[in-house]
Amino acid sequence: MMEITRKLTFKAIGLLIVMFSLNVAGYAERVATDKNSYPKYPWSFSGIFGSYDLSSVQRGYLVYRKSCASCHSTEYMRYADLQQMGLTLDQIDKMAKTDQILDGKDAQGKDHYRPATVVDYIPSPYANKLVAQSVNMGKVPLDLSRYAMTVDGQADYIMAILLGYTKSPVDFKLDQDGLYYNRYFPGHQIAMRPPLVKGGVQYTDGTNTTIEQQAKDVTTFLSWTAHPHLIERHRIGIMALIYVAFIAVLTFIIKRKVWSNVK
Repeated sequence: MMEITRKLTFKAIGLLIVMFSLNVAGYAERVATDKNSYPKYPWSFSGIFGSYDLSSVQRGYLVYRKSCASCHSTEYMRYADLQQMGLTLDQIDKMAKTDQILDGKDAQGKDHYRPATVVDYIPSPYANKLVAQSVNMGKVPLDLSRYAMTVDGQADYIMAILLGYTKSPVDFKLDQDGLYYNRYFPGHQIAMRPPLVKGGVQYTDGTNTTIEQQAKDVTTFLSWTAHPHLIERHRIGIMALIYVAFIAVLTFIIKRKVWSNVK
């Protein structure tokens, strides 16, 4: 029994070491292959002990609703998911009722809409892809539900794009009207207009609504939508490490006790 416990403990420790090594290697590969240099920012949710600043997540949701939701959807999120960023069901219900959900046809065969409820998915700003393409230069704006986990650099990249709008250099010519120069976007030309303006949203907690603050908050929100269970995963991971360490120490003590009289 002692031998089996010892082997299982060593296997668990070995598995954790392998997982950590793969994670570090994957991060290093992303950094090494990143063709677009952009600033690195400090985030409360980075690292094994990271966690989300839920006040920032809530502010970021306000920025998203004000500056992004008219073009970009979060279709893989339900209103009820917003509970995980610290809102109550009553608060969420009030937010949901401001949106309309397509609910079949009425007696005349016309589209019937109803106020959204907490169990509904957050609707797209467009009725369908054709409508989205028709008002966005032939392209469908990105869904932001899981966007932060699909790009290299994740939060750093999103933050850099939001703050990267500037006047184009004299020797740089945009390919067509309707494009904007961005220092960090691949090719430096982006169809999305600068989404943030100073004072563009009012924070209820009194936080100053600079462009930088709005960018930080909405980036935190988008990272949260991509990793809504990050805090729980970190908690489980830390508990697992504590358990493995406890088993390792217990095994060592028992081994010393059992073999203490053997010479």
